[in-house]
Amino acid sequence: MRGRLLILAGLVSASFAGVPSIAGLAQSPDAGSREWRVYGGDASSAHYSPLAQITTANVSRLEVAWRYEVAEAGGSPFSPIMVDGVVFVVTPGGRLVALDAASGSVKWEWTPGLGRNPVRGVTYWADGPTHRDARILAGFGRYVYAVDAVTGRVITTFGAEGRLDLHQDLGRDPERQSVGLTTPGVVYRDLFIVGGRTSEGLPASPGDVRAYDVRSGRLRWSFHTIPHPGEPGYETWPKDAWTYIGSANNWAGMSVDAARGIVYVPTGSAAADFYGANRLGDNLYANTLLALDAATGRRRWHFQAVRHDIWDRDFPSPPVLVRLRRDGRMVDAVAQPTKAGVVFVFDRATGTPLFPIEERRVPPSTVDGEVAAPAQPWPTRPVPFARQRLTEDLLTNRTPAMRAWALEQFRSFRSDGQFVPLSVGKDTVIFPGFDGGAEWGGSAVDPATGVLYVNANDIAWTGALAPVPPADLGRQTYFTQCAACHGADLGGVAGQAPALAPIATAPRSAADVRAIVRSGSARMPGFSSLSTDALDAVVRYVVSGGTAGAGATPPSPVDLKYRFTGYKRFLDPEGFPAVAPPWGTLNAIDLNTGELEWKIPLGEYPALAAQGLKDTGSENYGGPIVTAGGVLFIGATVFDRKFRAFDKHTGALLWETTLPNSATATPITYDAGGRQFVVVTAFGKAPNAGETGAFIAYTLPRP
Repeated sequence: MRGRLLILAGLVSASFAGVPSIAGLAQSPDAGSREWRVYGGDASSAHYSPLAQITTANVSRLEVAWRYEVAEAGGSPFSPIMVDGVVFVVTPGGRLVALDAASGSVKWEWTPGLGRNPVRGVTYWADGPTHRDARILAGFGRYVYAVDAVTGRVITTFGAEGRLDLHQDLGRDPERQSVGLTTPGVVYRDLFIVGGRTSEGLPASPGDVRAYDVRSGRLRWSFHTIPHPGEPGYETWPKDAWTYIGSANNWAGMSVDAARGIVYVPTGSAAADFYGANRLGDNLYANTLLALDAATGRRRWHFQAVRHDIWDRDFPSPPVLVRLRRDGRMVDAVAQPTKAGVVFVFDRATGTPLFPIEERRVPPSTVDGEVAAPAQPWPTRPVPFARQRLTEDLLTNRTPAMRAWALEQFRSFRSDGQFVPLSVGKDTVIFPGFDGGAEWGGSAVDPATGVLYVNANDIAWTGALAPVPPADLGRQTYFTQCAACHGADLGGVAGQAPALAPIATAPRSAADVRAIVRSGSARMPGFSSLSTDALDAVVRYVVSGGTAGAGATPPSPVDLKYRFTGYKRFLDPEGFPAVAPPWGTLNAIDLNTGELEWKIPLGEYPALAAQGLKDTGSENYGGPIVTAGGVLFIGATVFDRKFRAFDKHTGALLWETTLPNSATATPITYDAGGRQFVVVTAFGKAPNAGETGAFIAYTLPRP
């Protein structure tokens, strides 16, 4: 294992009399492809490749084949695609670039001139196997552009002069919406199906799922995730909620079963994330895995994992489609990992759970106006892949001083496991934290075995509620929209968002600040849904250093009594997690049995490794891929800048290399000219990324 700890949780094997092996039966939809045409590998989001030139025996010989270096700061979560010998990437600065898959040379590049664009991928479509009318559909802010895949020119017959405006078609004022496409849409036949990123505070745009004609850009269907009057689920909201509540959006991406004509859509929480007095009820279809008819948008089935979410427990990534053994037969399944560190597994056609799901009674809210759901669903299998409750014995032992500090802090928190409502004046432990468990990088599945590979964050966060200040418009808007990330004192949150206090003395105009608030920047979404008065007031508040307001405003349905106090990692005074390792893990779960095959720490902190404390695991973003050659590739780790290859059967480390920045994006693999390449995006994670980065391709030496 070359110094890494392998944690075996029981290498489970089982025999099934009379049932053929999964090998040869369970194939991902594009198992014969030598390309990587889709974000996630193929429509099943399996992150799997049938290529086997790189194996467990030779992966240690990998060398750099080419590098495409970019001097654009800000980090990037982008996962490329490769089609017909061309790799398509989007740079941190917002350029769409086509690279030769074998050499890395630039074939063309295009930019809409909109600046920073932290997207996770793009979508490819062509008319038939001959690649006629081939186009790249790429999100830039509120727009989705159609760009000719061969020439790099905008296809002006698509949408309005080559682009869709995601602020349109929502039934609300387009100029008051805030929707952008970070995770790419999916294709079913001639439909381009999208969700979008929305604000997590109110006001916010609704999270409609929409399908557009891929040639013309014409809207073909919409599904309201906040149901309108007369639609199923409307009774789970206040009667007018569809007019003012937002989000319940698909920001994580989707998967498609083309044979059945079903698109699987995981949704996030409704806004506002942590206090829902103005959205009492279960809130369908927030926090729901939706199975929609891909041609019409009609609901086939659904499963809501969190009722009336007040913990920001979004589904974080596309589900994976796989064939599994259940009760002596093969079943087409869909598996959805969660931020809470569990996996739900269903029959793909009917939505029937493949493992029992139990109803767990959970605590009520003690906050005025809030009514938490009395019970939440919980899978009995597969076993959780992250720790579920923080107790004193799980606190750090790194040094006696840090242990004592952690104990003192912990005893001031409430830590009672999952689904404990936040309270006023006392922090509640969220474990796994707000960033998972599983995160947006997604998981991989081996179709030959039914084993799911998922990386997880395993550190604690805390959160609380606080009364919203008196209705001074600038202060109120800041505290409801901005303080959760930038701090109540404008001081920022380390690793999360920069301080705003320096703006009061720095040479930055109110117009500059206004443009950023309206349109967004890096990880920050735009707040175009704010009224002009609220926007002007919050800009004055920030530019003044927190002293200027704009008078009182009448209450509205989006005004709340309480606000979230901010995303706080439970870190010790030296900046390391205040819980015991592992702080990040890589897990292999047999979806046939629900058992853990293996678990290893993923990542480390260089400063601690230099002191001899290795294999701690670390925060990680971006997912794994797995190949028929027996190799699992993953970057993801934030602090050590490593790209690693593991034996998919055992978790043994086979190869690693250090990158110029961390690879917080999912890698890809493909064949070009008879050679297998693995490409990784190494730009780091905003806001702590370096000034430069690179897309780097690895391959085996020529014979």
